[in-house]
Parts: sequence; structure tokens; C-alpha cells
Amino acid sequence: MAREEATDESPRLVLVVGVAGSGKSTVGRLLAERLGWAYRDADEFHSEADRAKMAAGHALTDSDREPWLEAIGEWMDRATATGQRAVVTCSALKRRYRDELLAGRPDTVLVYLHGSRELLESRLASRHGHFFPAALLDSQLAVLQEPEPDEHPVVVEIDQPPEAVVTAVLSLMRRDSGAGFPADGPGPERAVHAVVRESTSASPSLTGTSWRLVREEQSAEVVQLGGALRDYVANGRPLLDGFSTGSTVTGGRGQLLVPWPNRVGGGRYRFDGRDLQLPLTEVEKGNAIHGLLRWTLWELLARTADSVTLGTTLCPQPGYPFLLDVRVEYRLGADGLRTAVRATNAGSDPVPYGVGQHPYLTVGTELVDSAVLTVPARTLLRTDDRGLPIGQEPVEGTPYDFRTARPIGDLRLDTAFTGLDRDPDGRAIVRLAHPSGRRGVDLWLGEGTRWVQVYTGDTLAEPERRRRGVAVEPMSCPPDAFRSGTDLTVLQPGTTHVLRWGLIPWGYA
Repeated sequence: MAREEATDESPRLVLVVGVAGSGKSTVGRLLAERLGWAYRDADEFHSEADRAKMAAGHALTDSDREPWLEAIGEWMDRATATGQRAVVTCSALKRRYRDELLAGRPDTVLVYLHGSRELLESRLASRHGHFFPAALLDSQLAVLQEPEPDEHPVVVEIDQPPEAVVTAVLSLMRRDSGAGFPADGPGPERAVHAVVRESTSASPSLTGTSWRLVREEQSAEVVQLGGALRDYVANGRPLLDGFSTGSTVTGGRGQLLVPWPNRVGGGRYRFDGRDLQLPLTEVEKGNAIHGLLRWTLWELLARTADSVTLGTTLCPQPGYPFLLDVRVEYRLGADGLRTAVRATNAGSDPVPYGVGQHPYLTVGTELVDSAVLTVPARTLLRTDDRGLPIGQEPVEGTPYDFRTARPIGDLRLDTAFTGLDRDPDGRAIVRLAHPSGRRGVDLWLGEGTRWVQVYTGDTLAEPERRRRGVAVEPMSCPPDAFRSGTDLTVLQPGTTHVLRWGLIPWGYA
């Protein structure tokens, strides 16, 4: 797993708190490993007398905890005095415990791991050999004072794998200069949602500049390379299986697909009386894939705390001798993330055009097999072993009929769908739900989206990333539209095509 790089604006300390069974030790250790920081568990600072008392089923008193809290604080100070950054885990159930640990340590991020009583009980019941008995959970919950808004906690739900919890913590910490703690100390204006800063580094980034958007409990990050969507988080839960900060983009994750989505067979097509040859970018299958702008650095055109607009010019080149002005806007709204991709023919000749985008959705399951999928489509596209169309057919009676929600199971999907059923607002909704049915994410297909590709990642070059997320790709046209002409847009000089899609999280409040 890639290590996160600290900057001068990163916090010096992270304090991870929560009741027994919340996974503090596991999350804290993994977080420290990701950051490359020192790590200590507060349990290590308990005296033998305290351990014996708890093992006998007796809760510690405030007087018992006082020397314990002092010892933790002293270790935190020693770490920072020697230039270390550190992660510390501690139950810190009461507000005054947290205040004591945070007092005089302004560069500390407070992370609170939240979980239901039922989940905590089940975890403790399966834990063996620990001095803290499961019977003491009630005493912890009785005295628990959950962090309040003025403590500016990073709050993450624990009913997801520990790695996903750590990813959510890091994403939320990045929202405002390392979770919003200024270098000059605490104050009444300290707030995790206050400011969103551009990602900067003394070294060039593999994906260029990045922009983090924040609105209430949502955040998203967009990178300069290809204008790609790197991540999207709601209430502490990552909803995209994206790519980590400082890594390259693989599998098309979050990328914009302009001026065609999917494939052009052999890269050869005929348009307006001319035979044209595109570079073959899927060499093993002899195709041109996913357009020409995935590896271009896009320019910043507009920026607010919850939105960003990027743009680039696609100049005439071999295989595509046309001039396009392309812009993408990402905006966080009350209901989720909205995306609009606009392409304008800036030349003097008609232009063949298609567009798509390649986000991978996740609902926190380790594999997509147990996730529940809904695709409101009546027709699918059959393809050959090169991914090129061989015909359309109804989904009814096939394993690919997801008009009624059902688990994906072991089905391998790399399938384009059309004949989309839409709501009164003109949106078709593809839904990915957690197996519990209590939460999930909807990807809506709006203006300009006639097709959607669903891909379970079985053929990704990185075996460890296969079936970790479901790519749900809004598309204006199907694969090979440059050759077939199916739903191909022909942009006349000066005209603009718009593709709109978005994400709506549900069940995460």
C-alpha cells in the first residue's frame, strides 16, 4: 500500500478515540503505517494495577485514569519534541479526557471511530486474550461523551474493513490542510470544513495539481491529469474505488473519455469522406481506447470551496484532425456530486464526438460479489473477445438483467447497456447498495447519456484491484460508435454537447 507523504501543513499528532471494540488499535496502527509515523496504543500506559482491576470486571475511576492520561500526554510531547509525527489511540470517553490530551497540542487531529452497540458487542465477543472484558462495554457506553462539533472531530463509521476506515480518515484529514488545524495554534475559528487548499509539493506530482472540494459531510478530489475524479467521500465513507495521492492512474479510474468512450476497432474509421487512423492504445487487442485526453494536464478555469471547473483544448492530430474546446465542472450539492462535461466544436468542419467517464463505485464490501446492483436498462450490447459490438439484445432472460436489484455474485460484467428507464426528471439511476440494504450510492445519468457501461474489473492489470469496485461509466454512445455510427454525435461548428451525471449517497447520515 502506498505511503502518504507528510507536508509542512500536515498535523503533528493524530489522536484516535472510541470505545472498546471500535478497532482503535488496528486502525491506529494501519494509519501510522500509511503515514510512516510513530505509533503507540494508550493501553500500553496502563499500570499493572489498572489492568488487573479491569480484568476483574471493574471500571476505572477518574482518579485511576489521571496518571494514565498524564503518561500518554508526556509521550506525545516527547514525540513532537524530537521531530516525530505520531498516531496515538486512546478510548478518551469523556470530553475532559480529550481536552487534557489536546491542551497545548494544537497540531493534533481528533479521530472518532463510531459504531453501533450491536457491532461493538459482536466484536468484543469474538476477541480473546485481552485484559478488557466484553462485560465492561456497558460501563464505557454509559460514560461516553461523543465528540461535539466544537471539537472538530474526524468521524468515521467502523462497519467497513479497517483499510477502508483508514482511507476515509486520510481523505477527511486532507480536506483542510491536514484536517483543518492551523500551525499557529487552536482558536475559535478552527474548523475542519473551513478552507480547501490546493495540493502542492516541492516535487512534481504524478497527476499534477489536485483540488479538494468540501461541502458539509462530503468531500471530493479532482486531479489535473486528465481532469480525473480521484475520490468522493460522504460522512466518512469512500464511495469511489479511486487512486491514492501520489500514485498513477490505473484501470481508467475516474478518467474522462473524450472524444470517444470505450473502443474504436483497429483505430480505423471513416468520417466526412476521409479514412482516418487513430493510435492503437489497447495494443493487445488492436484497438484505440478511451479517447485522447486521459494523459493531458487540464487547466483550472474556476474554483470555489465546493466546485471546480477545468478545461483543455483538443488540437488536430493524426487520426482526429479536429479542434475541440472541452470543459468539465464538478460541484458538490445538497444531494451529492454533480458532473457536467461540455465539448464545443471550435473548428470549421463537422466533428465526430462521443464522451464518457470511468468512476468505480464501492459500498465498502471487500469484493463486489455481495454488493446489490440495479441497472434500469432494457437492452445490452453483445461484444466479441476484442470488446467490439456484435449485436444488441434484450436483457430479459439473460444473467445481465439487473432491472430488479440483486447481488452481483460471481458474474463478470464488462457490459454496455441502453434502453434506459428514466424518472420524471429525465434521470436513469444505477444503484449500488450494501448487502444490508441500509446504505449505498446512486449514479444518475442525465443529459447526453444514452448508454452506461458496467465493469466488475475482472481483467484489470493489477490482480489485487480486481472486483474491488464496480465501474459505472456514463456514455453518450456505445463502443465502436466511430465506425458504426450508433448514437454518434456530429458536432457542427460552434455547437456544444453536454454530458451530465452525478452521485447521490444514501443511508450515510
